[in-house]
Amino acid sequence: MDDFVMTISDSDEDIPDLDSDSSDIGEGKPATPPEAGEEDVFKRGKKRKRIVARDEKEKGKKDDGGLDSDFEFMGGEGAGGVGEYDGWGFEGAREAMKSSKREVDVEDIIRRRRGEGVEEGEESGDEEEEEVEFVGFGDDDEDLALDGFGMGAVGEEEEEEEEGESGDEKGGDEEEEDGDGEKEEGKDSDDESVASIVHHPEDEVSDDESEEEDAEEAAKKAAFFAPEEEDAGVKSNATVSFQQMNLSRPILRGLANVGFNTPTLIQQKTIPVALLGKDVVGGAVTGSGKTAAFIVPILERLLFRPKKVPISRVVILCPTRELAMQAHSVAVKLAAYTDIKFALAVGGLSLKVQEAELKKRPDVIIATPGRFIDHMRNSQGFSVESVEIVVMDEADRMLEDGFADELNEIINTIPKSRQTMLFSATMTDSVDKLIRLSLQRPVRIMVDTKLSTVKTLVQEFVRIRPQREHLRLAMLVFMCKEYFTTRTIVFFRSKIFAHRVRVVFGLFGLKAAELHGSLSQEQRVKAVETFRDGKADFLLATDLASRGLDIKGVDVVINYEAPQSHEIYLHRVGRTARAGRQGRAVTLAAEADRKVVKAAVKAAQSQSAKVVSRILDTDKVDALGEKIKKLDDEIEEVLKEEKEEKQLQSAELQLRKGENLIKHEDEIKSRPKRTWFETQREKEQREKVSKAQLNGLELPEKKVKLSNKKRKKLEGREEVEEGRVYKKTKADRSSKGNGRGKGGGAAKVKGKGGKKFAQKMPGGKGKSK
Repeated sequence: MDDFVMTISDSDEDIPDLDSDSSDIGEGKPATPPEAGEEDVFKRGKKRKRIVARDEKEKGKKDDGGLDSDFEFMGGEGAGGVGEYDGWGFEGAREAMKSSKREVDVEDIIRRRRGEGVEEGEESGDEEEEEVEFVGFGDDDEDLALDGFGMGAVGEEEEEEEEGESGDEKGGDEEEEDGDGEKEEGKDSDDESVASIVHHPEDEVSDDESEEEDAEEAAKKAAFFAPEEEDAGVKSNATVSFQQMNLSRPILRGLANVGFNTPTLIQQKTIPVALLGKDVVGGAVTGSGKTAAFIVPILERLLFRPKKVPISRVVILCPTRELAMQAHSVAVKLAAYTDIKFALAVGGLSLKVQEAELKKRPDVIIATPGRFIDHMRNSQGFSVESVEIVVMDEADRMLEDGFADELNEIINTIPKSRQTMLFSATMTDSVDKLIRLSLQRPVRIMVDTKLSTVKTLVQEFVRIRPQREHLRLAMLVFMCKEYFTTRTIVFFRSKIFAHRVRVVFGLFGLKAAELHGSLSQEQRVKAVETFRDGKADFLLATDLASRGLDIKGVDVVINYEAPQSHEIYLHRVGRTARAGRQGRAVTLAAEADRKVVKAAVKAAQSQSAKVVSRILDTDKVDALGEKIKKLDDEIEEVLKEEKEEKQLQSAELQLRKGENLIKHEDEIKSRPKRTWFETQREKEQREKVSKAQLNGLELPEKKVKLSNKKRKKLEGREEVEEGRVYKKTKADRSSKGNGRGKGGGAAKVKGKGGKKFAQKMPGGKGKSK
């Protein structure tokens, strides 16, 4: 195999004996001592000998937890303990979470005001459940929330109370990933729905609008991507199992324990290719198991890594903190029976805890780009020189122009001789975007139709006519009270409005949590867990939650307004109908959303998915609209009271910060200043580009910084060009002389009668005397 590439170095003496009786790898214990003659290699020091002796003593007393050689994996019902997994959590973030601080609770304010005689609203809940609180917004909150993807080193300050010191908080990042957890089938609401299969106003899609790939782009792809037929893992259509992939027993046991019985299509095609060390560009619909598709081959290869010196070999980059936490949870659970170590490096969590973990050189680092760059530049003892595998989840988001500088900083720092894998539900295969990643003949694995949803998703559209636009919020409340009462995610464009709707839901007795970039990381994690545990029926979120967040049993996704693009729509609705389950997506669509609705309907029709138009009861919606209008003053009072409490809390925080600065002045000033690879102005410019690209606007012109010398040189060149007069060249004169061109005149003729000949030629200017 000439194209075989193995990036993780191996050594015979470091390869574990996976068929041994001991489950040392799974238990995190040293391997069984080798045969005689190798004692000097294995046993080093008295402590090592004591551990080996203890293991041999306990070997016959209890089951070692290893797999029986006759064990058979079974799927479906009666699987003997190999069942549906309960979902992924954020366990990896808890250790680095900031200490809990008293927050302003909107629900407490609403309950307190109800106790003062507020007439509106249903019964207030008696449960004293702990829900996520809102931190606050600035006046400059953008209408379309970007949630700070990959912010720089200088961000919000985080208080380290136990040490009495303040540290610079690294900005987190923004969107997320597609998990692989099984989802419980939600109850279908067809019996409660008034929706019917009718033609939507935007259903008419002409076939002539289909885009065809031009010959030039096809030629580029043929030269850039490796031919798919060369690889057996790609061309094989036969259904295979995890056991047929020659995976090691600790990996198979980890897969069985999380309920992964049969690999999905993306896993079947990706795992064999990734095990060969080849670069991969993969795309599949949301909820299809892309996370396990790249984690399983990474774990398999790391089992055979040299272990004498700990080295960080793998980096997994995710665009949002929540996605990185979820990927960390998936990886840890799949590697439960191995000795592979992981580290989580995301914004919003303690820098010191992360630095301590990175100093131990874990095998796999799962990070957001902003925090990863911060550690690369500022954390002592952390190096990326040994990185051999790089994975980018939701890679299409990180390949956008707004984040080009961050991505280039990472790509230019890590070694070029690496394996690179890219995955997303809307993965681009544009050569121009992929070429800067230094991919080596990547294998393109697109197992589903591009820009498509799963067939188990029912897509509904509620048309809002211009004269009823003011009733959009009433329509949302009506649907949440009448039809979709539990396990519902509602997406908004604006962070401010998402928080306002939470107040409205509270006044109507609807239990809701919110998730967006203006919350602290602790509050964001608490919001997801509150919704996941069923303490809140609704999760009010921005596009921060649109990518990869895997929450078990989400029945419905509601788009309060259609997103800016069809790609974002696909990621939003992909939060439901995951892992083969049923789901429903409802979009409130106005005339301005015609383009996105048309694209969604066209994609659904091409795959024979169910698309319906929902008709709401006009009288009930109008009544709710009047009720919400009467609540405007009450909503403003709740928001005002919340703001006052936050200002008081902020003043207390500043006071504590001042005390800590005085108490620990010498230590704080002795710390080296954290650096970033770009200035504040460059970062603001990049955020403008990202916002423009997200909203489909014209990208602002990128300003290039010029020195005075270059500027004067350019100005002088422009002045010269303005005053320059065109002069005939030798070629111009020769063309005139040979009579070519319009009005070229007579050719020069030597000899007797030359002038007379010139006068007779057509176009000649000579005059006869």
